[in-house]
Amino acid sequence: MFENHLWTMEPVGREENTVQGKNYRFTLLTPCLIRMEYREDGKFEDRPTQSVWNRRFDAVPHRLVKDGEGFELFTDRMHVIYSGGPFSKNSLMVKAIGGLHPFGANWYYGEEDGNLGGTARTLDGVNGACALQDGILSQNGCAVLDDSKSLILTEDGWIAPRQGDGVDIYLFTYGNDYKEALNDFYRLTGKTPMLPRYALGNWWSRYYDYTEDSYKELVTRFEKEEIPFSVGVIDMDWHLVEDVDPKYGSGWTGYTWNKNYFPDPERFMTWLHDHGMRITLNLHPADGIRAYEEAYPAIAAELGNVDTANEAPVDFDITSKKFLEAYFKCVLHPEEEKGVDFWWIDWQQGNTTKLPGLDPLWMLNHYHYLDSARDGKRPITFSRYAGPGSHRYPVGFSGDTHMTWDSLDFQPYFTSTASNIGYGWWSHDIGGHMLGYKNNEMAARWVQFGVFSPINRLHSSKSEFMGKEPWRYPMEIGAVMTDFLRLRHSLIPYLYTMNHRAYAENIPLILPMYYSYPQNREAYGVKNQYEFGTAFVVAPITTPKHSGVNRGKVQVWLPEGLYIDFFTGMIYSGGRTLDMYRDIHSIPVLAHAGAIVPMTGEILGTAAVHNPETLAIRVYGGADGSFTLYEDDNETNAYLKGEAVNTKMELNWEKKTFTISPAEGKLELIPAKRTIKVQFFGVKDSAVTVSVGGKEVSAEKTYDAAKSCLTVALPENNVTEEITVTMTEGGLGSNDVEGMIFDLLDRGELDFYEKEGVYALMQKKISTAAKLAQLQALNLEPELIGAVAEILTAYEA
Repeated sequence: MFENHLWTMEPVGREENTVQGKNYRFTLLTPCLIRMEYREDGKFEDRPTQSVWNRRFDAVPHRLVKDGEGFELFTDRMHVIYSGGPFSKNSLMVKAIGGLHPFGANWYYGEEDGNLGGTARTLDGVNGACALQDGILSQNGCAVLDDSKSLILTEDGWIAPRQGDGVDIYLFTYGNDYKEALNDFYRLTGKTPMLPRYALGNWWSRYYDYTEDSYKELVTRFEKEEIPFSVGVIDMDWHLVEDVDPKYGSGWTGYTWNKNYFPDPERFMTWLHDHGMRITLNLHPADGIRAYEEAYPAIAAELGNVDTANEAPVDFDITSKKFLEAYFKCVLHPEEEKGVDFWWIDWQQGNTTKLPGLDPLWMLNHYHYLDSARDGKRPITFSRYAGPGSHRYPVGFSGDTHMTWDSLDFQPYFTSTASNIGYGWWSHDIGGHMLGYKNNEMAARWVQFGVFSPINRLHSSKSEFMGKEPWRYPMEIGAVMTDFLRLRHSLIPYLYTMNHRAYAENIPLILPMYYSYPQNREAYGVKNQYEFGTAFVVAPITTPKHSGVNRGKVQVWLPEGLYIDFFTGMIYSGGRTLDMYRDIHSIPVLAHAGAIVPMTGEILGTAAVHNPETLAIRVYGGADGSFTLYEDDNETNAYLKGEAVNTKMELNWEKKTFTISPAEGKLELIPAKRTIKVQFFGVKDSAVTVSVGGKEVSAEKTYDAAKSCLTVALPENNVTEEITVTMTEGGLGSNDVEGMIFDLLDRGELDFYEKEGVYALMQKKISTAAKLAQLQALNLEPELIGAVAEILTAYEA
């Protein structure tokens, strides 16, 4: 049981990369990464630990100079100086050489600054921001991963404590080459596995005493409203809670369905599956299995030493391999056979066990994940972060956040910064869980962030006033929430490809801006802005709107280049920082020129678990670009063997051609034919020609001048045929500046005299600079000036 079929482990470092003395051992892993150990007993550890699984990297060219008890060690990226004896800032120093850090970096043992942060165990009870644990990136060039206290993984797959005390640290000396550092962190600790496709859709979650009938009624209403969900999260009231006899203790822990609410659990879960939803149930396992549980006789018999005559509880002992095997076999597996797809491990009971240093949360995450892969199904867990290496067990549950603007404002930064410790699949309580206050605008903004976050899971507490159903909000707010929930499912082809990229290329879906722009100081200042896959820069709006203009504002830094807004089609010139204003219908989601984003209109029912028959491909003009759509069977581990289909797409901006190459790979995994719509954004109107398999075919073309969007609807074609769309005229489009400013003024709650004055100014045949100068002289509210200035200066050819 608990066999590892997902990762390889090579824990023994190369002898030729090792410098060892009586009490110390230094092992080079890369020219920038070194393991440094010190033990008085000289007994060093070569087994995998909870965090570190692979130490056998490539051979590293180096030079060693002995110096008495110590030595100096040189690679082309690092210079280690060790004078012998216990590690201290006086005995151990490392210089980082080269990389992207302009001046190199010096690191002294025990001293570190400039760490860019990692993540935290949970946001439980946090109203706003919280402190973060360190990551493996530092703006100063050197960062430490301390593995001294983690436990050992034994050959039989179990855990064991380290013997004695000592130092076991890994020093990342990558300067500002953050992507290289993160890639080697994954090599060291193990890859992030792929999620099943359904996990990328919307999750419905609420702590509420649903019944089978009320839950079906809810799902049926979602279907009627055409609001897609792919995961149903059933909180703790699925099991007996209030009906537990006080002699057994609290009903917080439970494993027996409440038959008053769910008379036939298997029937209920089959119905959800038939309606396109996967199911996870909440577990609070700390109190073990007590005599009233349906599983009690089976687990008691399996363990064989339970005093059933006196109804002795089966204690939850995570340090017992026998208990854990019985727990899965007798308690959880029977529920999975009824229909449970994965478990929500809602562990809140601290981090102590019978084994000193063992965190039960890590054990639950590790063994739940391995167990859920036992039958070839692609595993998934839903649980809190338990330290470095937790990225191997997605998805993360960030805990019960407060329903406040402050909490929303922290979550984009919290989510992107988690990539600095490799943790790329956070799931937040979108909309907030408890306390706080009702704010309709905030609810919409939170859903907008959720759609452009790793996992979009709406959640809230039991209060009758905290439901997140869109129809419980004013019409405009509900419509915005609905539109974005639909958008999330339409993005799944793009998201699933990014899911594979996270596994294959060790690049999380969301990255802080400094990963791609480490030498730009502006990249470190926009904490709530991030890259969202290969195509987008996203800057969620996390503060209330400004009255008058009726728009939310966020400061955005655009690196050099050209950008096109996903929602408005507005074209922006990069290389600057500016304020962006958006009404409630959108947030800044900016596509790089040349970006290609495959989407689909198939969003309802079981669509989230299948490769679509229709694609809507967004292509952003202004530069060359390419994208390879990745597809596989979506729910097994066959992807580990490379069983997949790849479809390459390429934009040649100079020739104004967009080409979809024939699909390659295991073609039976995708539909044999597809209907495709190609949307070119940021382009002028143009005639088009379309060829399929080298033969010209007819296609329907339309043009939206307001968004500079040219749409070409292609006929159904075989996926094995090459498709080329050519814009015979083409060229970069332009912003409808006057129309956009009119819309801003028309919708704004402003003085009519001010509106007319601004609009008259915009119609003058004078330069943009002159308009800006006169705008400042009109003595207007700063936010009105800012919103108009954004449109005026967004892009000039």
